[in-house]
Amino acid sequence: MLKLVAAALLTFFTSACAHQAVILSDPPGARVMIDGKLVGVTPCNFDYNNSAGEDYEVTVSKEGYGTVHHDIAAVEVDRATRNKLLTAGLIIPGGSALMLGALFTKKLRDNYEFVLKKSSTVTARAESAGEKTF
Repeated sequence: MLKLVAAALLTFFTSACAHQAVILSDPPGARVMIDGKLVGVTPCNFDYNNSAGEDYEVTVSKEGYGTVHHDIAAVEVDRATRNKLLTAGLIIPGGSALMLGALFTKKLRDNYEFVLKKSSTVTARAESAGEKTF
């Protein structure tokens, strides 16, 4: 019975620490790639797990606009998860490993907004000999 209770407590205290960050853009409708994988079109959600401060490479692009590359980092402490792990480490015999897990409770901000600038690319083509249109 004691093992069953300990297993239930362990499951409760170490349940998945999944979060979402909202990615926005101005203008909306931009493609969002994180670490080379398509996440969606803005506005969209990015699902991730807590970490010790992991970085993510974000690329936001839309036709007619310049592409934005930016690194975002998990820096905010998820206090609820940290407190659960610290409590579990104190309650469960041999729970010092859970207390170490409290170090891996960093999360991203709740949302990120990227402002895209109109592309200034000019395309030239020859209409006829000597005439060019820009």
